[in-house]
Amino acid sequence: MPGAVTGLIYKIAPADLWRAAVEQGSFAGSPADLRDGFIHFSTAAQVAATAARHFAGQSDLVLVAVATEGLDLRWEPSRGGDLFPHLYTALPVSAAVWTRPLPVGANGSHQVPDLDGCAGGAP
Repeated sequence: MPGAVTGLIYKIAPADLWRAAVEQGSFAGSPADLRDGFIHFSTAAQVAATAARHFAGQSDLVLVAVATEGLDLRWEPSRGGDLFPHLYTALPVSAAVWTRPLPVGANGSHQVPDLDGCAGGAP
């Protein structure tokens, strides 16, 4: 998986931060990313748990699908020993393939789009 995986990874971000990044051409990260020194991403299989654990009840979020090709990612262990993609530089917004709202449903959980069946996270 490290480095050689091509496909998509996913970033959950406050919509206003992502809009500002689009205007600037790059995304330096959320406050948590800046605190930790890298931009946190998830694979398709990790998005729902990441949303539940780190963004519970937060609205006005977006889910950004990011092409991994050309990014200098580090796949590092985190929650439960799973490997998560981390980027230690700013993300060029040109790497974003799509952006979708990540609304909170009636049950209080985020409504993550169907990302199943994705090779390396790519639809």
